[in-house]
Amino acid sequence: MLKDYIVLTVDGIAIVGQLYLPGNKTQCPAVCICHGIPSGAPPEPGDGGYPRLAEQICGDGFAVLIFNFRGTGDSGGNLDILGWTRDLQSVTDYLWSLAVVDKSHLSLIGFSAGAAVSLYVASRDERVSGVAACACPAEFTLFTEADKPQSVVDGFRNRGVFQDADFPPSAEEWLDGFRRVSPVKDIAGIAPRPLLLVHGSRDELVPVSHARRLYEIAGEPKQLVIIDGAGHRLRQDDRAIGAVREWLSSRC
Repeated sequence: MLKDYIVLTVDGIAIVGQLYLPGNKTQCPAVCICHGIPSGAPPEPGDGGYPRLAEQICGDGFAVLIFNFRGTGDSGGNLDILGWTRDLQSVTDYLWSLAVVDKSHLSLIGFSAGAAVSLYVASRDERVSGVAACACPAEFTLFTEADKPQSVVDGFRNRGVFQDADFPPSAEEWLDGFRRVSPVKDIAGIAPRPLLLVHGSRDELVPVSHARRLYEIAGEPKQLVIIDGAGHRLRQDDRAIGAVREWLSSRC
């Protein structure tokens, strides 16, 4: 397995990622993994994070790219959901440019808000061959229906996702991005490409009803996997990751 660090510039912001390549292949299917909004809590002991997931999927024979959206991890800038869509579009462009990537198999795997962004981008970019959306909200009503937009922004600021004290210039306009990135509006645009929805039956942040609603709207081919007893953090659930890996391998 080979690993390279990459830095892309999007809107003048450094987007940092890591590319994992199987060591014995000249061309292989590709996967881009998209994380969700950081909770602000420290990682749990023994949590290998997204690098561990990337290594697992790379071990299945895939080129795998993980990266930090703007405002998170080692990337620069401030968290902005519409900005996240441009980050992912640029990352997709980068993967597409690699000679090692099999252009007929470029999939997105998203978690929570990263799943919503994955659906937004894939519905507009036919180069994406399939999407696995884990713990995906049907829409961001928790934020967009808040009575006090500034209080929502302040809550995000406490998570450390804004580097600039004067960002965002308008709380209402910033929240409007969450209205525009709306999986219920985008998911029908994935068909006829394959779609996998994975959700925990006891998701404490995004009720499982969101997954069922998205599944009803989505076109074929589609698959819904409900993980019994699982919560929101599906990346840490071996059953959820196993379902994603099986779905990926069955398509290549």
